[in-house]
Amino acid sequence: MAFSIKSGQKALFIGDSITDCVRRTEPSRLGNGYVKIFSEMMVANMPETKVEIINKGIGGNTILDLEKRWSDDMLYHKPDWLSILVGINDIHRTFMKTEGWENLTPERFQERYDSLLERSAKTGCRIILIEPFFISTDRTDSYRGAILGMLEDYRKIVWKMSRDHGTLLVKIHDTFQKHLKYREVETFCGEPVHPNHTGHIIIAQALFDLLKK
Repeated sequence: MAFSIKSGQKALFIGDSITDCVRRTEPSRLGNGYVKIFSEMMVANMPETKVEIINKGIGGNTILDLEKRWSDDMLYHKPDWLSILVGINDIHRTFMKTEGWENLTPERFQERYDSLLERSAKTGCRIILIEPFFISTDRTDSYRGAILGMLEDYRKIVWKMSRDHGTLLVKIHDTFQKHLKYREVETFCGEPVHPNHTGHIIIAQALFDLLKK
């Protein structure tokens, strides 16, 4: 099987709670979400390939939080591959306008995301961007409808960052929306932000399929 990540390389996954998935208390330190499933898929499909997988997700993180810990949690490890999934907390901060929280407007999100990618590109690592997603189709509900509407601006920013920096891109929101044509939301999540095990399998499969191309 032709696969982009080669034996002996290191792949680092960073983001918020969707990446985290209790990775600091789980024995493998990979969490129990898509990062671990992706690692297991590599073992199952390519037994001869040995890749070091590192999970640096932290629940609640925004692009600003990633920026604050980029030197310690990304640059220090010098990965060959870097996957970034961030954005839903940024959207919620903008939506909620909570006192004491910086308002992470699309413009602010793009500015800080661009800065991180510029720093990362200097290391020579290959980069995969996973767009933010929201597992719902309900635009009649005031909350879900508002988040789905705001999401489009942040998704487009990630697409632009991918084009500008020549990264790989996973349009996972589109993938979930396709699945929601055939199955109810609860098949993939308990609430729209955090996937269940089936939802995490879908993310891991999308990553695996992308890297087979």
